[in-house]
Amino acid sequence: MSSPASDGGLPAWLDPLPDARRMRAIDAWAIDDRGVPSLELMERAGASLAGLAAELAPHGPLVVLAGKGNNGGDGLVAARLLREGGRELDVLLAGKADELTGDAAANLERLPGPAPQTVSQRIRSDAALIIDALLGTGSAGEPRGQIAAAIAAIEASSAPVLATDVPSGVDASTGVVAGIAVRAAATATFHAAKPGLWIEPGRGHAGAVHVVDIGIPPGAPLAADVGLIRDELLLELLPRRGAGSNKFTSGAVHVAGGSPGLTGAPCMSAMAAQRAGAGYVTVAVPQSLSLVFETRLLEVMSVALPDNAGALTADGLPRLLELASRGGALVLGPGIGRSDDALAFVRAAITQSELPTVLDADGLSAYSGELAQLSDGRRAPLVITPHEGELGRLLGIPSSEVAAERLRCAREAATQSRAVVVLKGDDTLIADPVGRVAISPGATPGLATAGTGDVLSGVLGALLAAGLEPFTAAAAAVRLHALAGRRAAERHGRDGMIASDVIEQLSAVRSR
Repeated sequence: MSSPASDGGLPAWLDPLPDARRMRAIDAWAIDDRGVPSLELMERAGASLAGLAAELAPHGPLVVLAGKGNNGGDGLVAARLLREGGRELDVLLAGKADELTGDAAANLERLPGPAPQTVSQRIRSDAALIIDALLGTGSAGEPRGQIAAAIAAIEASSAPVLATDVPSGVDASTGVVAGIAVRAAATATFHAAKPGLWIEPGRGHAGAVHVVDIGIPPGAPLAADVGLIRDELLLELLPRRGAGSNKFTSGAVHVAGGSPGLTGAPCMSAMAAQRAGAGYVTVAVPQSLSLVFETRLLEVMSVALPDNAGALTADGLPRLLELASRGGALVLGPGIGRSDDALAFVRAAITQSELPTVLDADGLSAYSGELAQLSDGRRAPLVITPHEGELGRLLGIPSSEVAAERLRCAREAATQSRAVVVLKGDDTLIADPVGRVAISPGATPGLATAGTGDVLSGVLGALLAAGLEPFTAAAAAVRLHALAGRRAAERHGRDGMIASDVIEQLSAVRSR
C-alpha cells in the first residue's frame, strides 16, 4: 500500500522542510518571477520577528545582534519597529556599519534612535530578550571572528534568545553544529521550517519553532526531500480490520530471536505486533529455551529451532523459511545474542527469506563494519532500526560522528544497505535509499528505557505484514510507538515507565 506524494516527491503525510538551497530558490522565485520586492519580504520577516519578540518579552529592554547579511537585515527591521513601539533596545553589529550592503544596509539607514554598537560591547545584564540575527540559513561550518565572539556573548548572557530563521551556528539544512552555536528559547523561521531545526543537535538549539508567513505568494516551488511527519495524515493510512477480515488477512508476523538471558526481547516484539494489529504472531526461538516462551506467550505461537547452548544456528533456517512461506513479515534479531552461530543465522535469513524484514538489536551486529553486504543477494524489502551506537558500528565510525551528523549518516546507511533506515532518537529519522527522509517530531523522553526498541520492531513488523510499503510502515511505526510512549508516560511518569507500559497503550493509539 502506497501513499500519495506531494509536489516535492514526498508523500502527503510529510510537511516539506526545504534546505538552504531550496529556500534560496523560493526567495528568488518570489522576487524574480512574482515581482515581490526583496525589501518587502525583509520588512514582513522583521515585523513578524518583532511581534514574536514582544510576545516573549512584553516588558524590559531588548538586544538585537545583527550580522552583515539578510539575516541581520531582518533583525534591523525588528529593531526599528520595536523602537518605534516604544521599547528600549540596543543594537550590536558583528562588523562595521559600512560593511553592510543591499537590503541590510537600507534598513540600517532607517533605524531610529541610538547608533548601533559593535559586539565588543558587553550585552546588558538586564536584557529581557536577545534577538539573534547573526547568521541565516545559508551559513554552514564553524563560526569565526566577530560572529563567533557575538555568539559567545549571547551564550554568556542569562537572557532568553529568539533566533531569526535559524540559531546562529546551526546548519539549517542538516542540524550540524560545527562549533559554537546559539541556544535559543524560540526560533522564528520564515515561510517553512528547515531540516536543521528538527534534527539533533540543531533541534536542541532551536527551542520552540514558529513558522512565520512573510508573504511568499501561493504556488512557490516547495520541493524537499526531508519532511516532518504529520500524524493525522499518516495514521489515516493504517489498515483496519473489517467484517471480512481473519487472522491471516490482518497480517502474520514471525519473530526470530532469543538467547540465554535475552528471552524478554522477542516476547515484547511479539506482544507489540499483536497490539499493533497483527492477526497471527509466531516466535521462532531456541529449542532449549522454548518452555520460557510457551509459558509467557499465551496468545502467540512458538516454534522451537535447533540451537547451540541457547543460540540459534543456521540449522534452524529451513524451519524459519517454512514459516515465512505463509507470508507476512519477519522481525529478525530481538534478543538473538552475538554468538557466531546466531550471527550466521541472521546472515542466512537475510539472504534467503522473501518476506519484508525488520532487522534490529543484536541482529545488526552481523553486519558491523560491513553494512553494504546487506544488499548482497537479498530478496526482500528490509528495514533496519539502529540507534547511534549501532549505526556507528555498521558504518565503521564512532557513535559521536553519527550523533553530530545524523542526517548524513542515516542517508549513507540507506544508500549502502538499500534498506529503509530508522535512526532512533527523540528526533528519529527514517531514510530510504532514494534520499527521502521523514523526521519524527519526538518529545518522548520516556522511551529512553530498555526494551522499547523491541516494541518498535514488533509494531513495524505488524505494519509491514499488513501491506504498508517499507518507508510508510517505518514512519507509521515510529509515530505509533511515540504516541503510545507519550500515553504511557502520562500514566506512569516518564521516569518510571517501562517497555511493557508502551505495549499496553498501542491499541488505544492504533484505533484512534
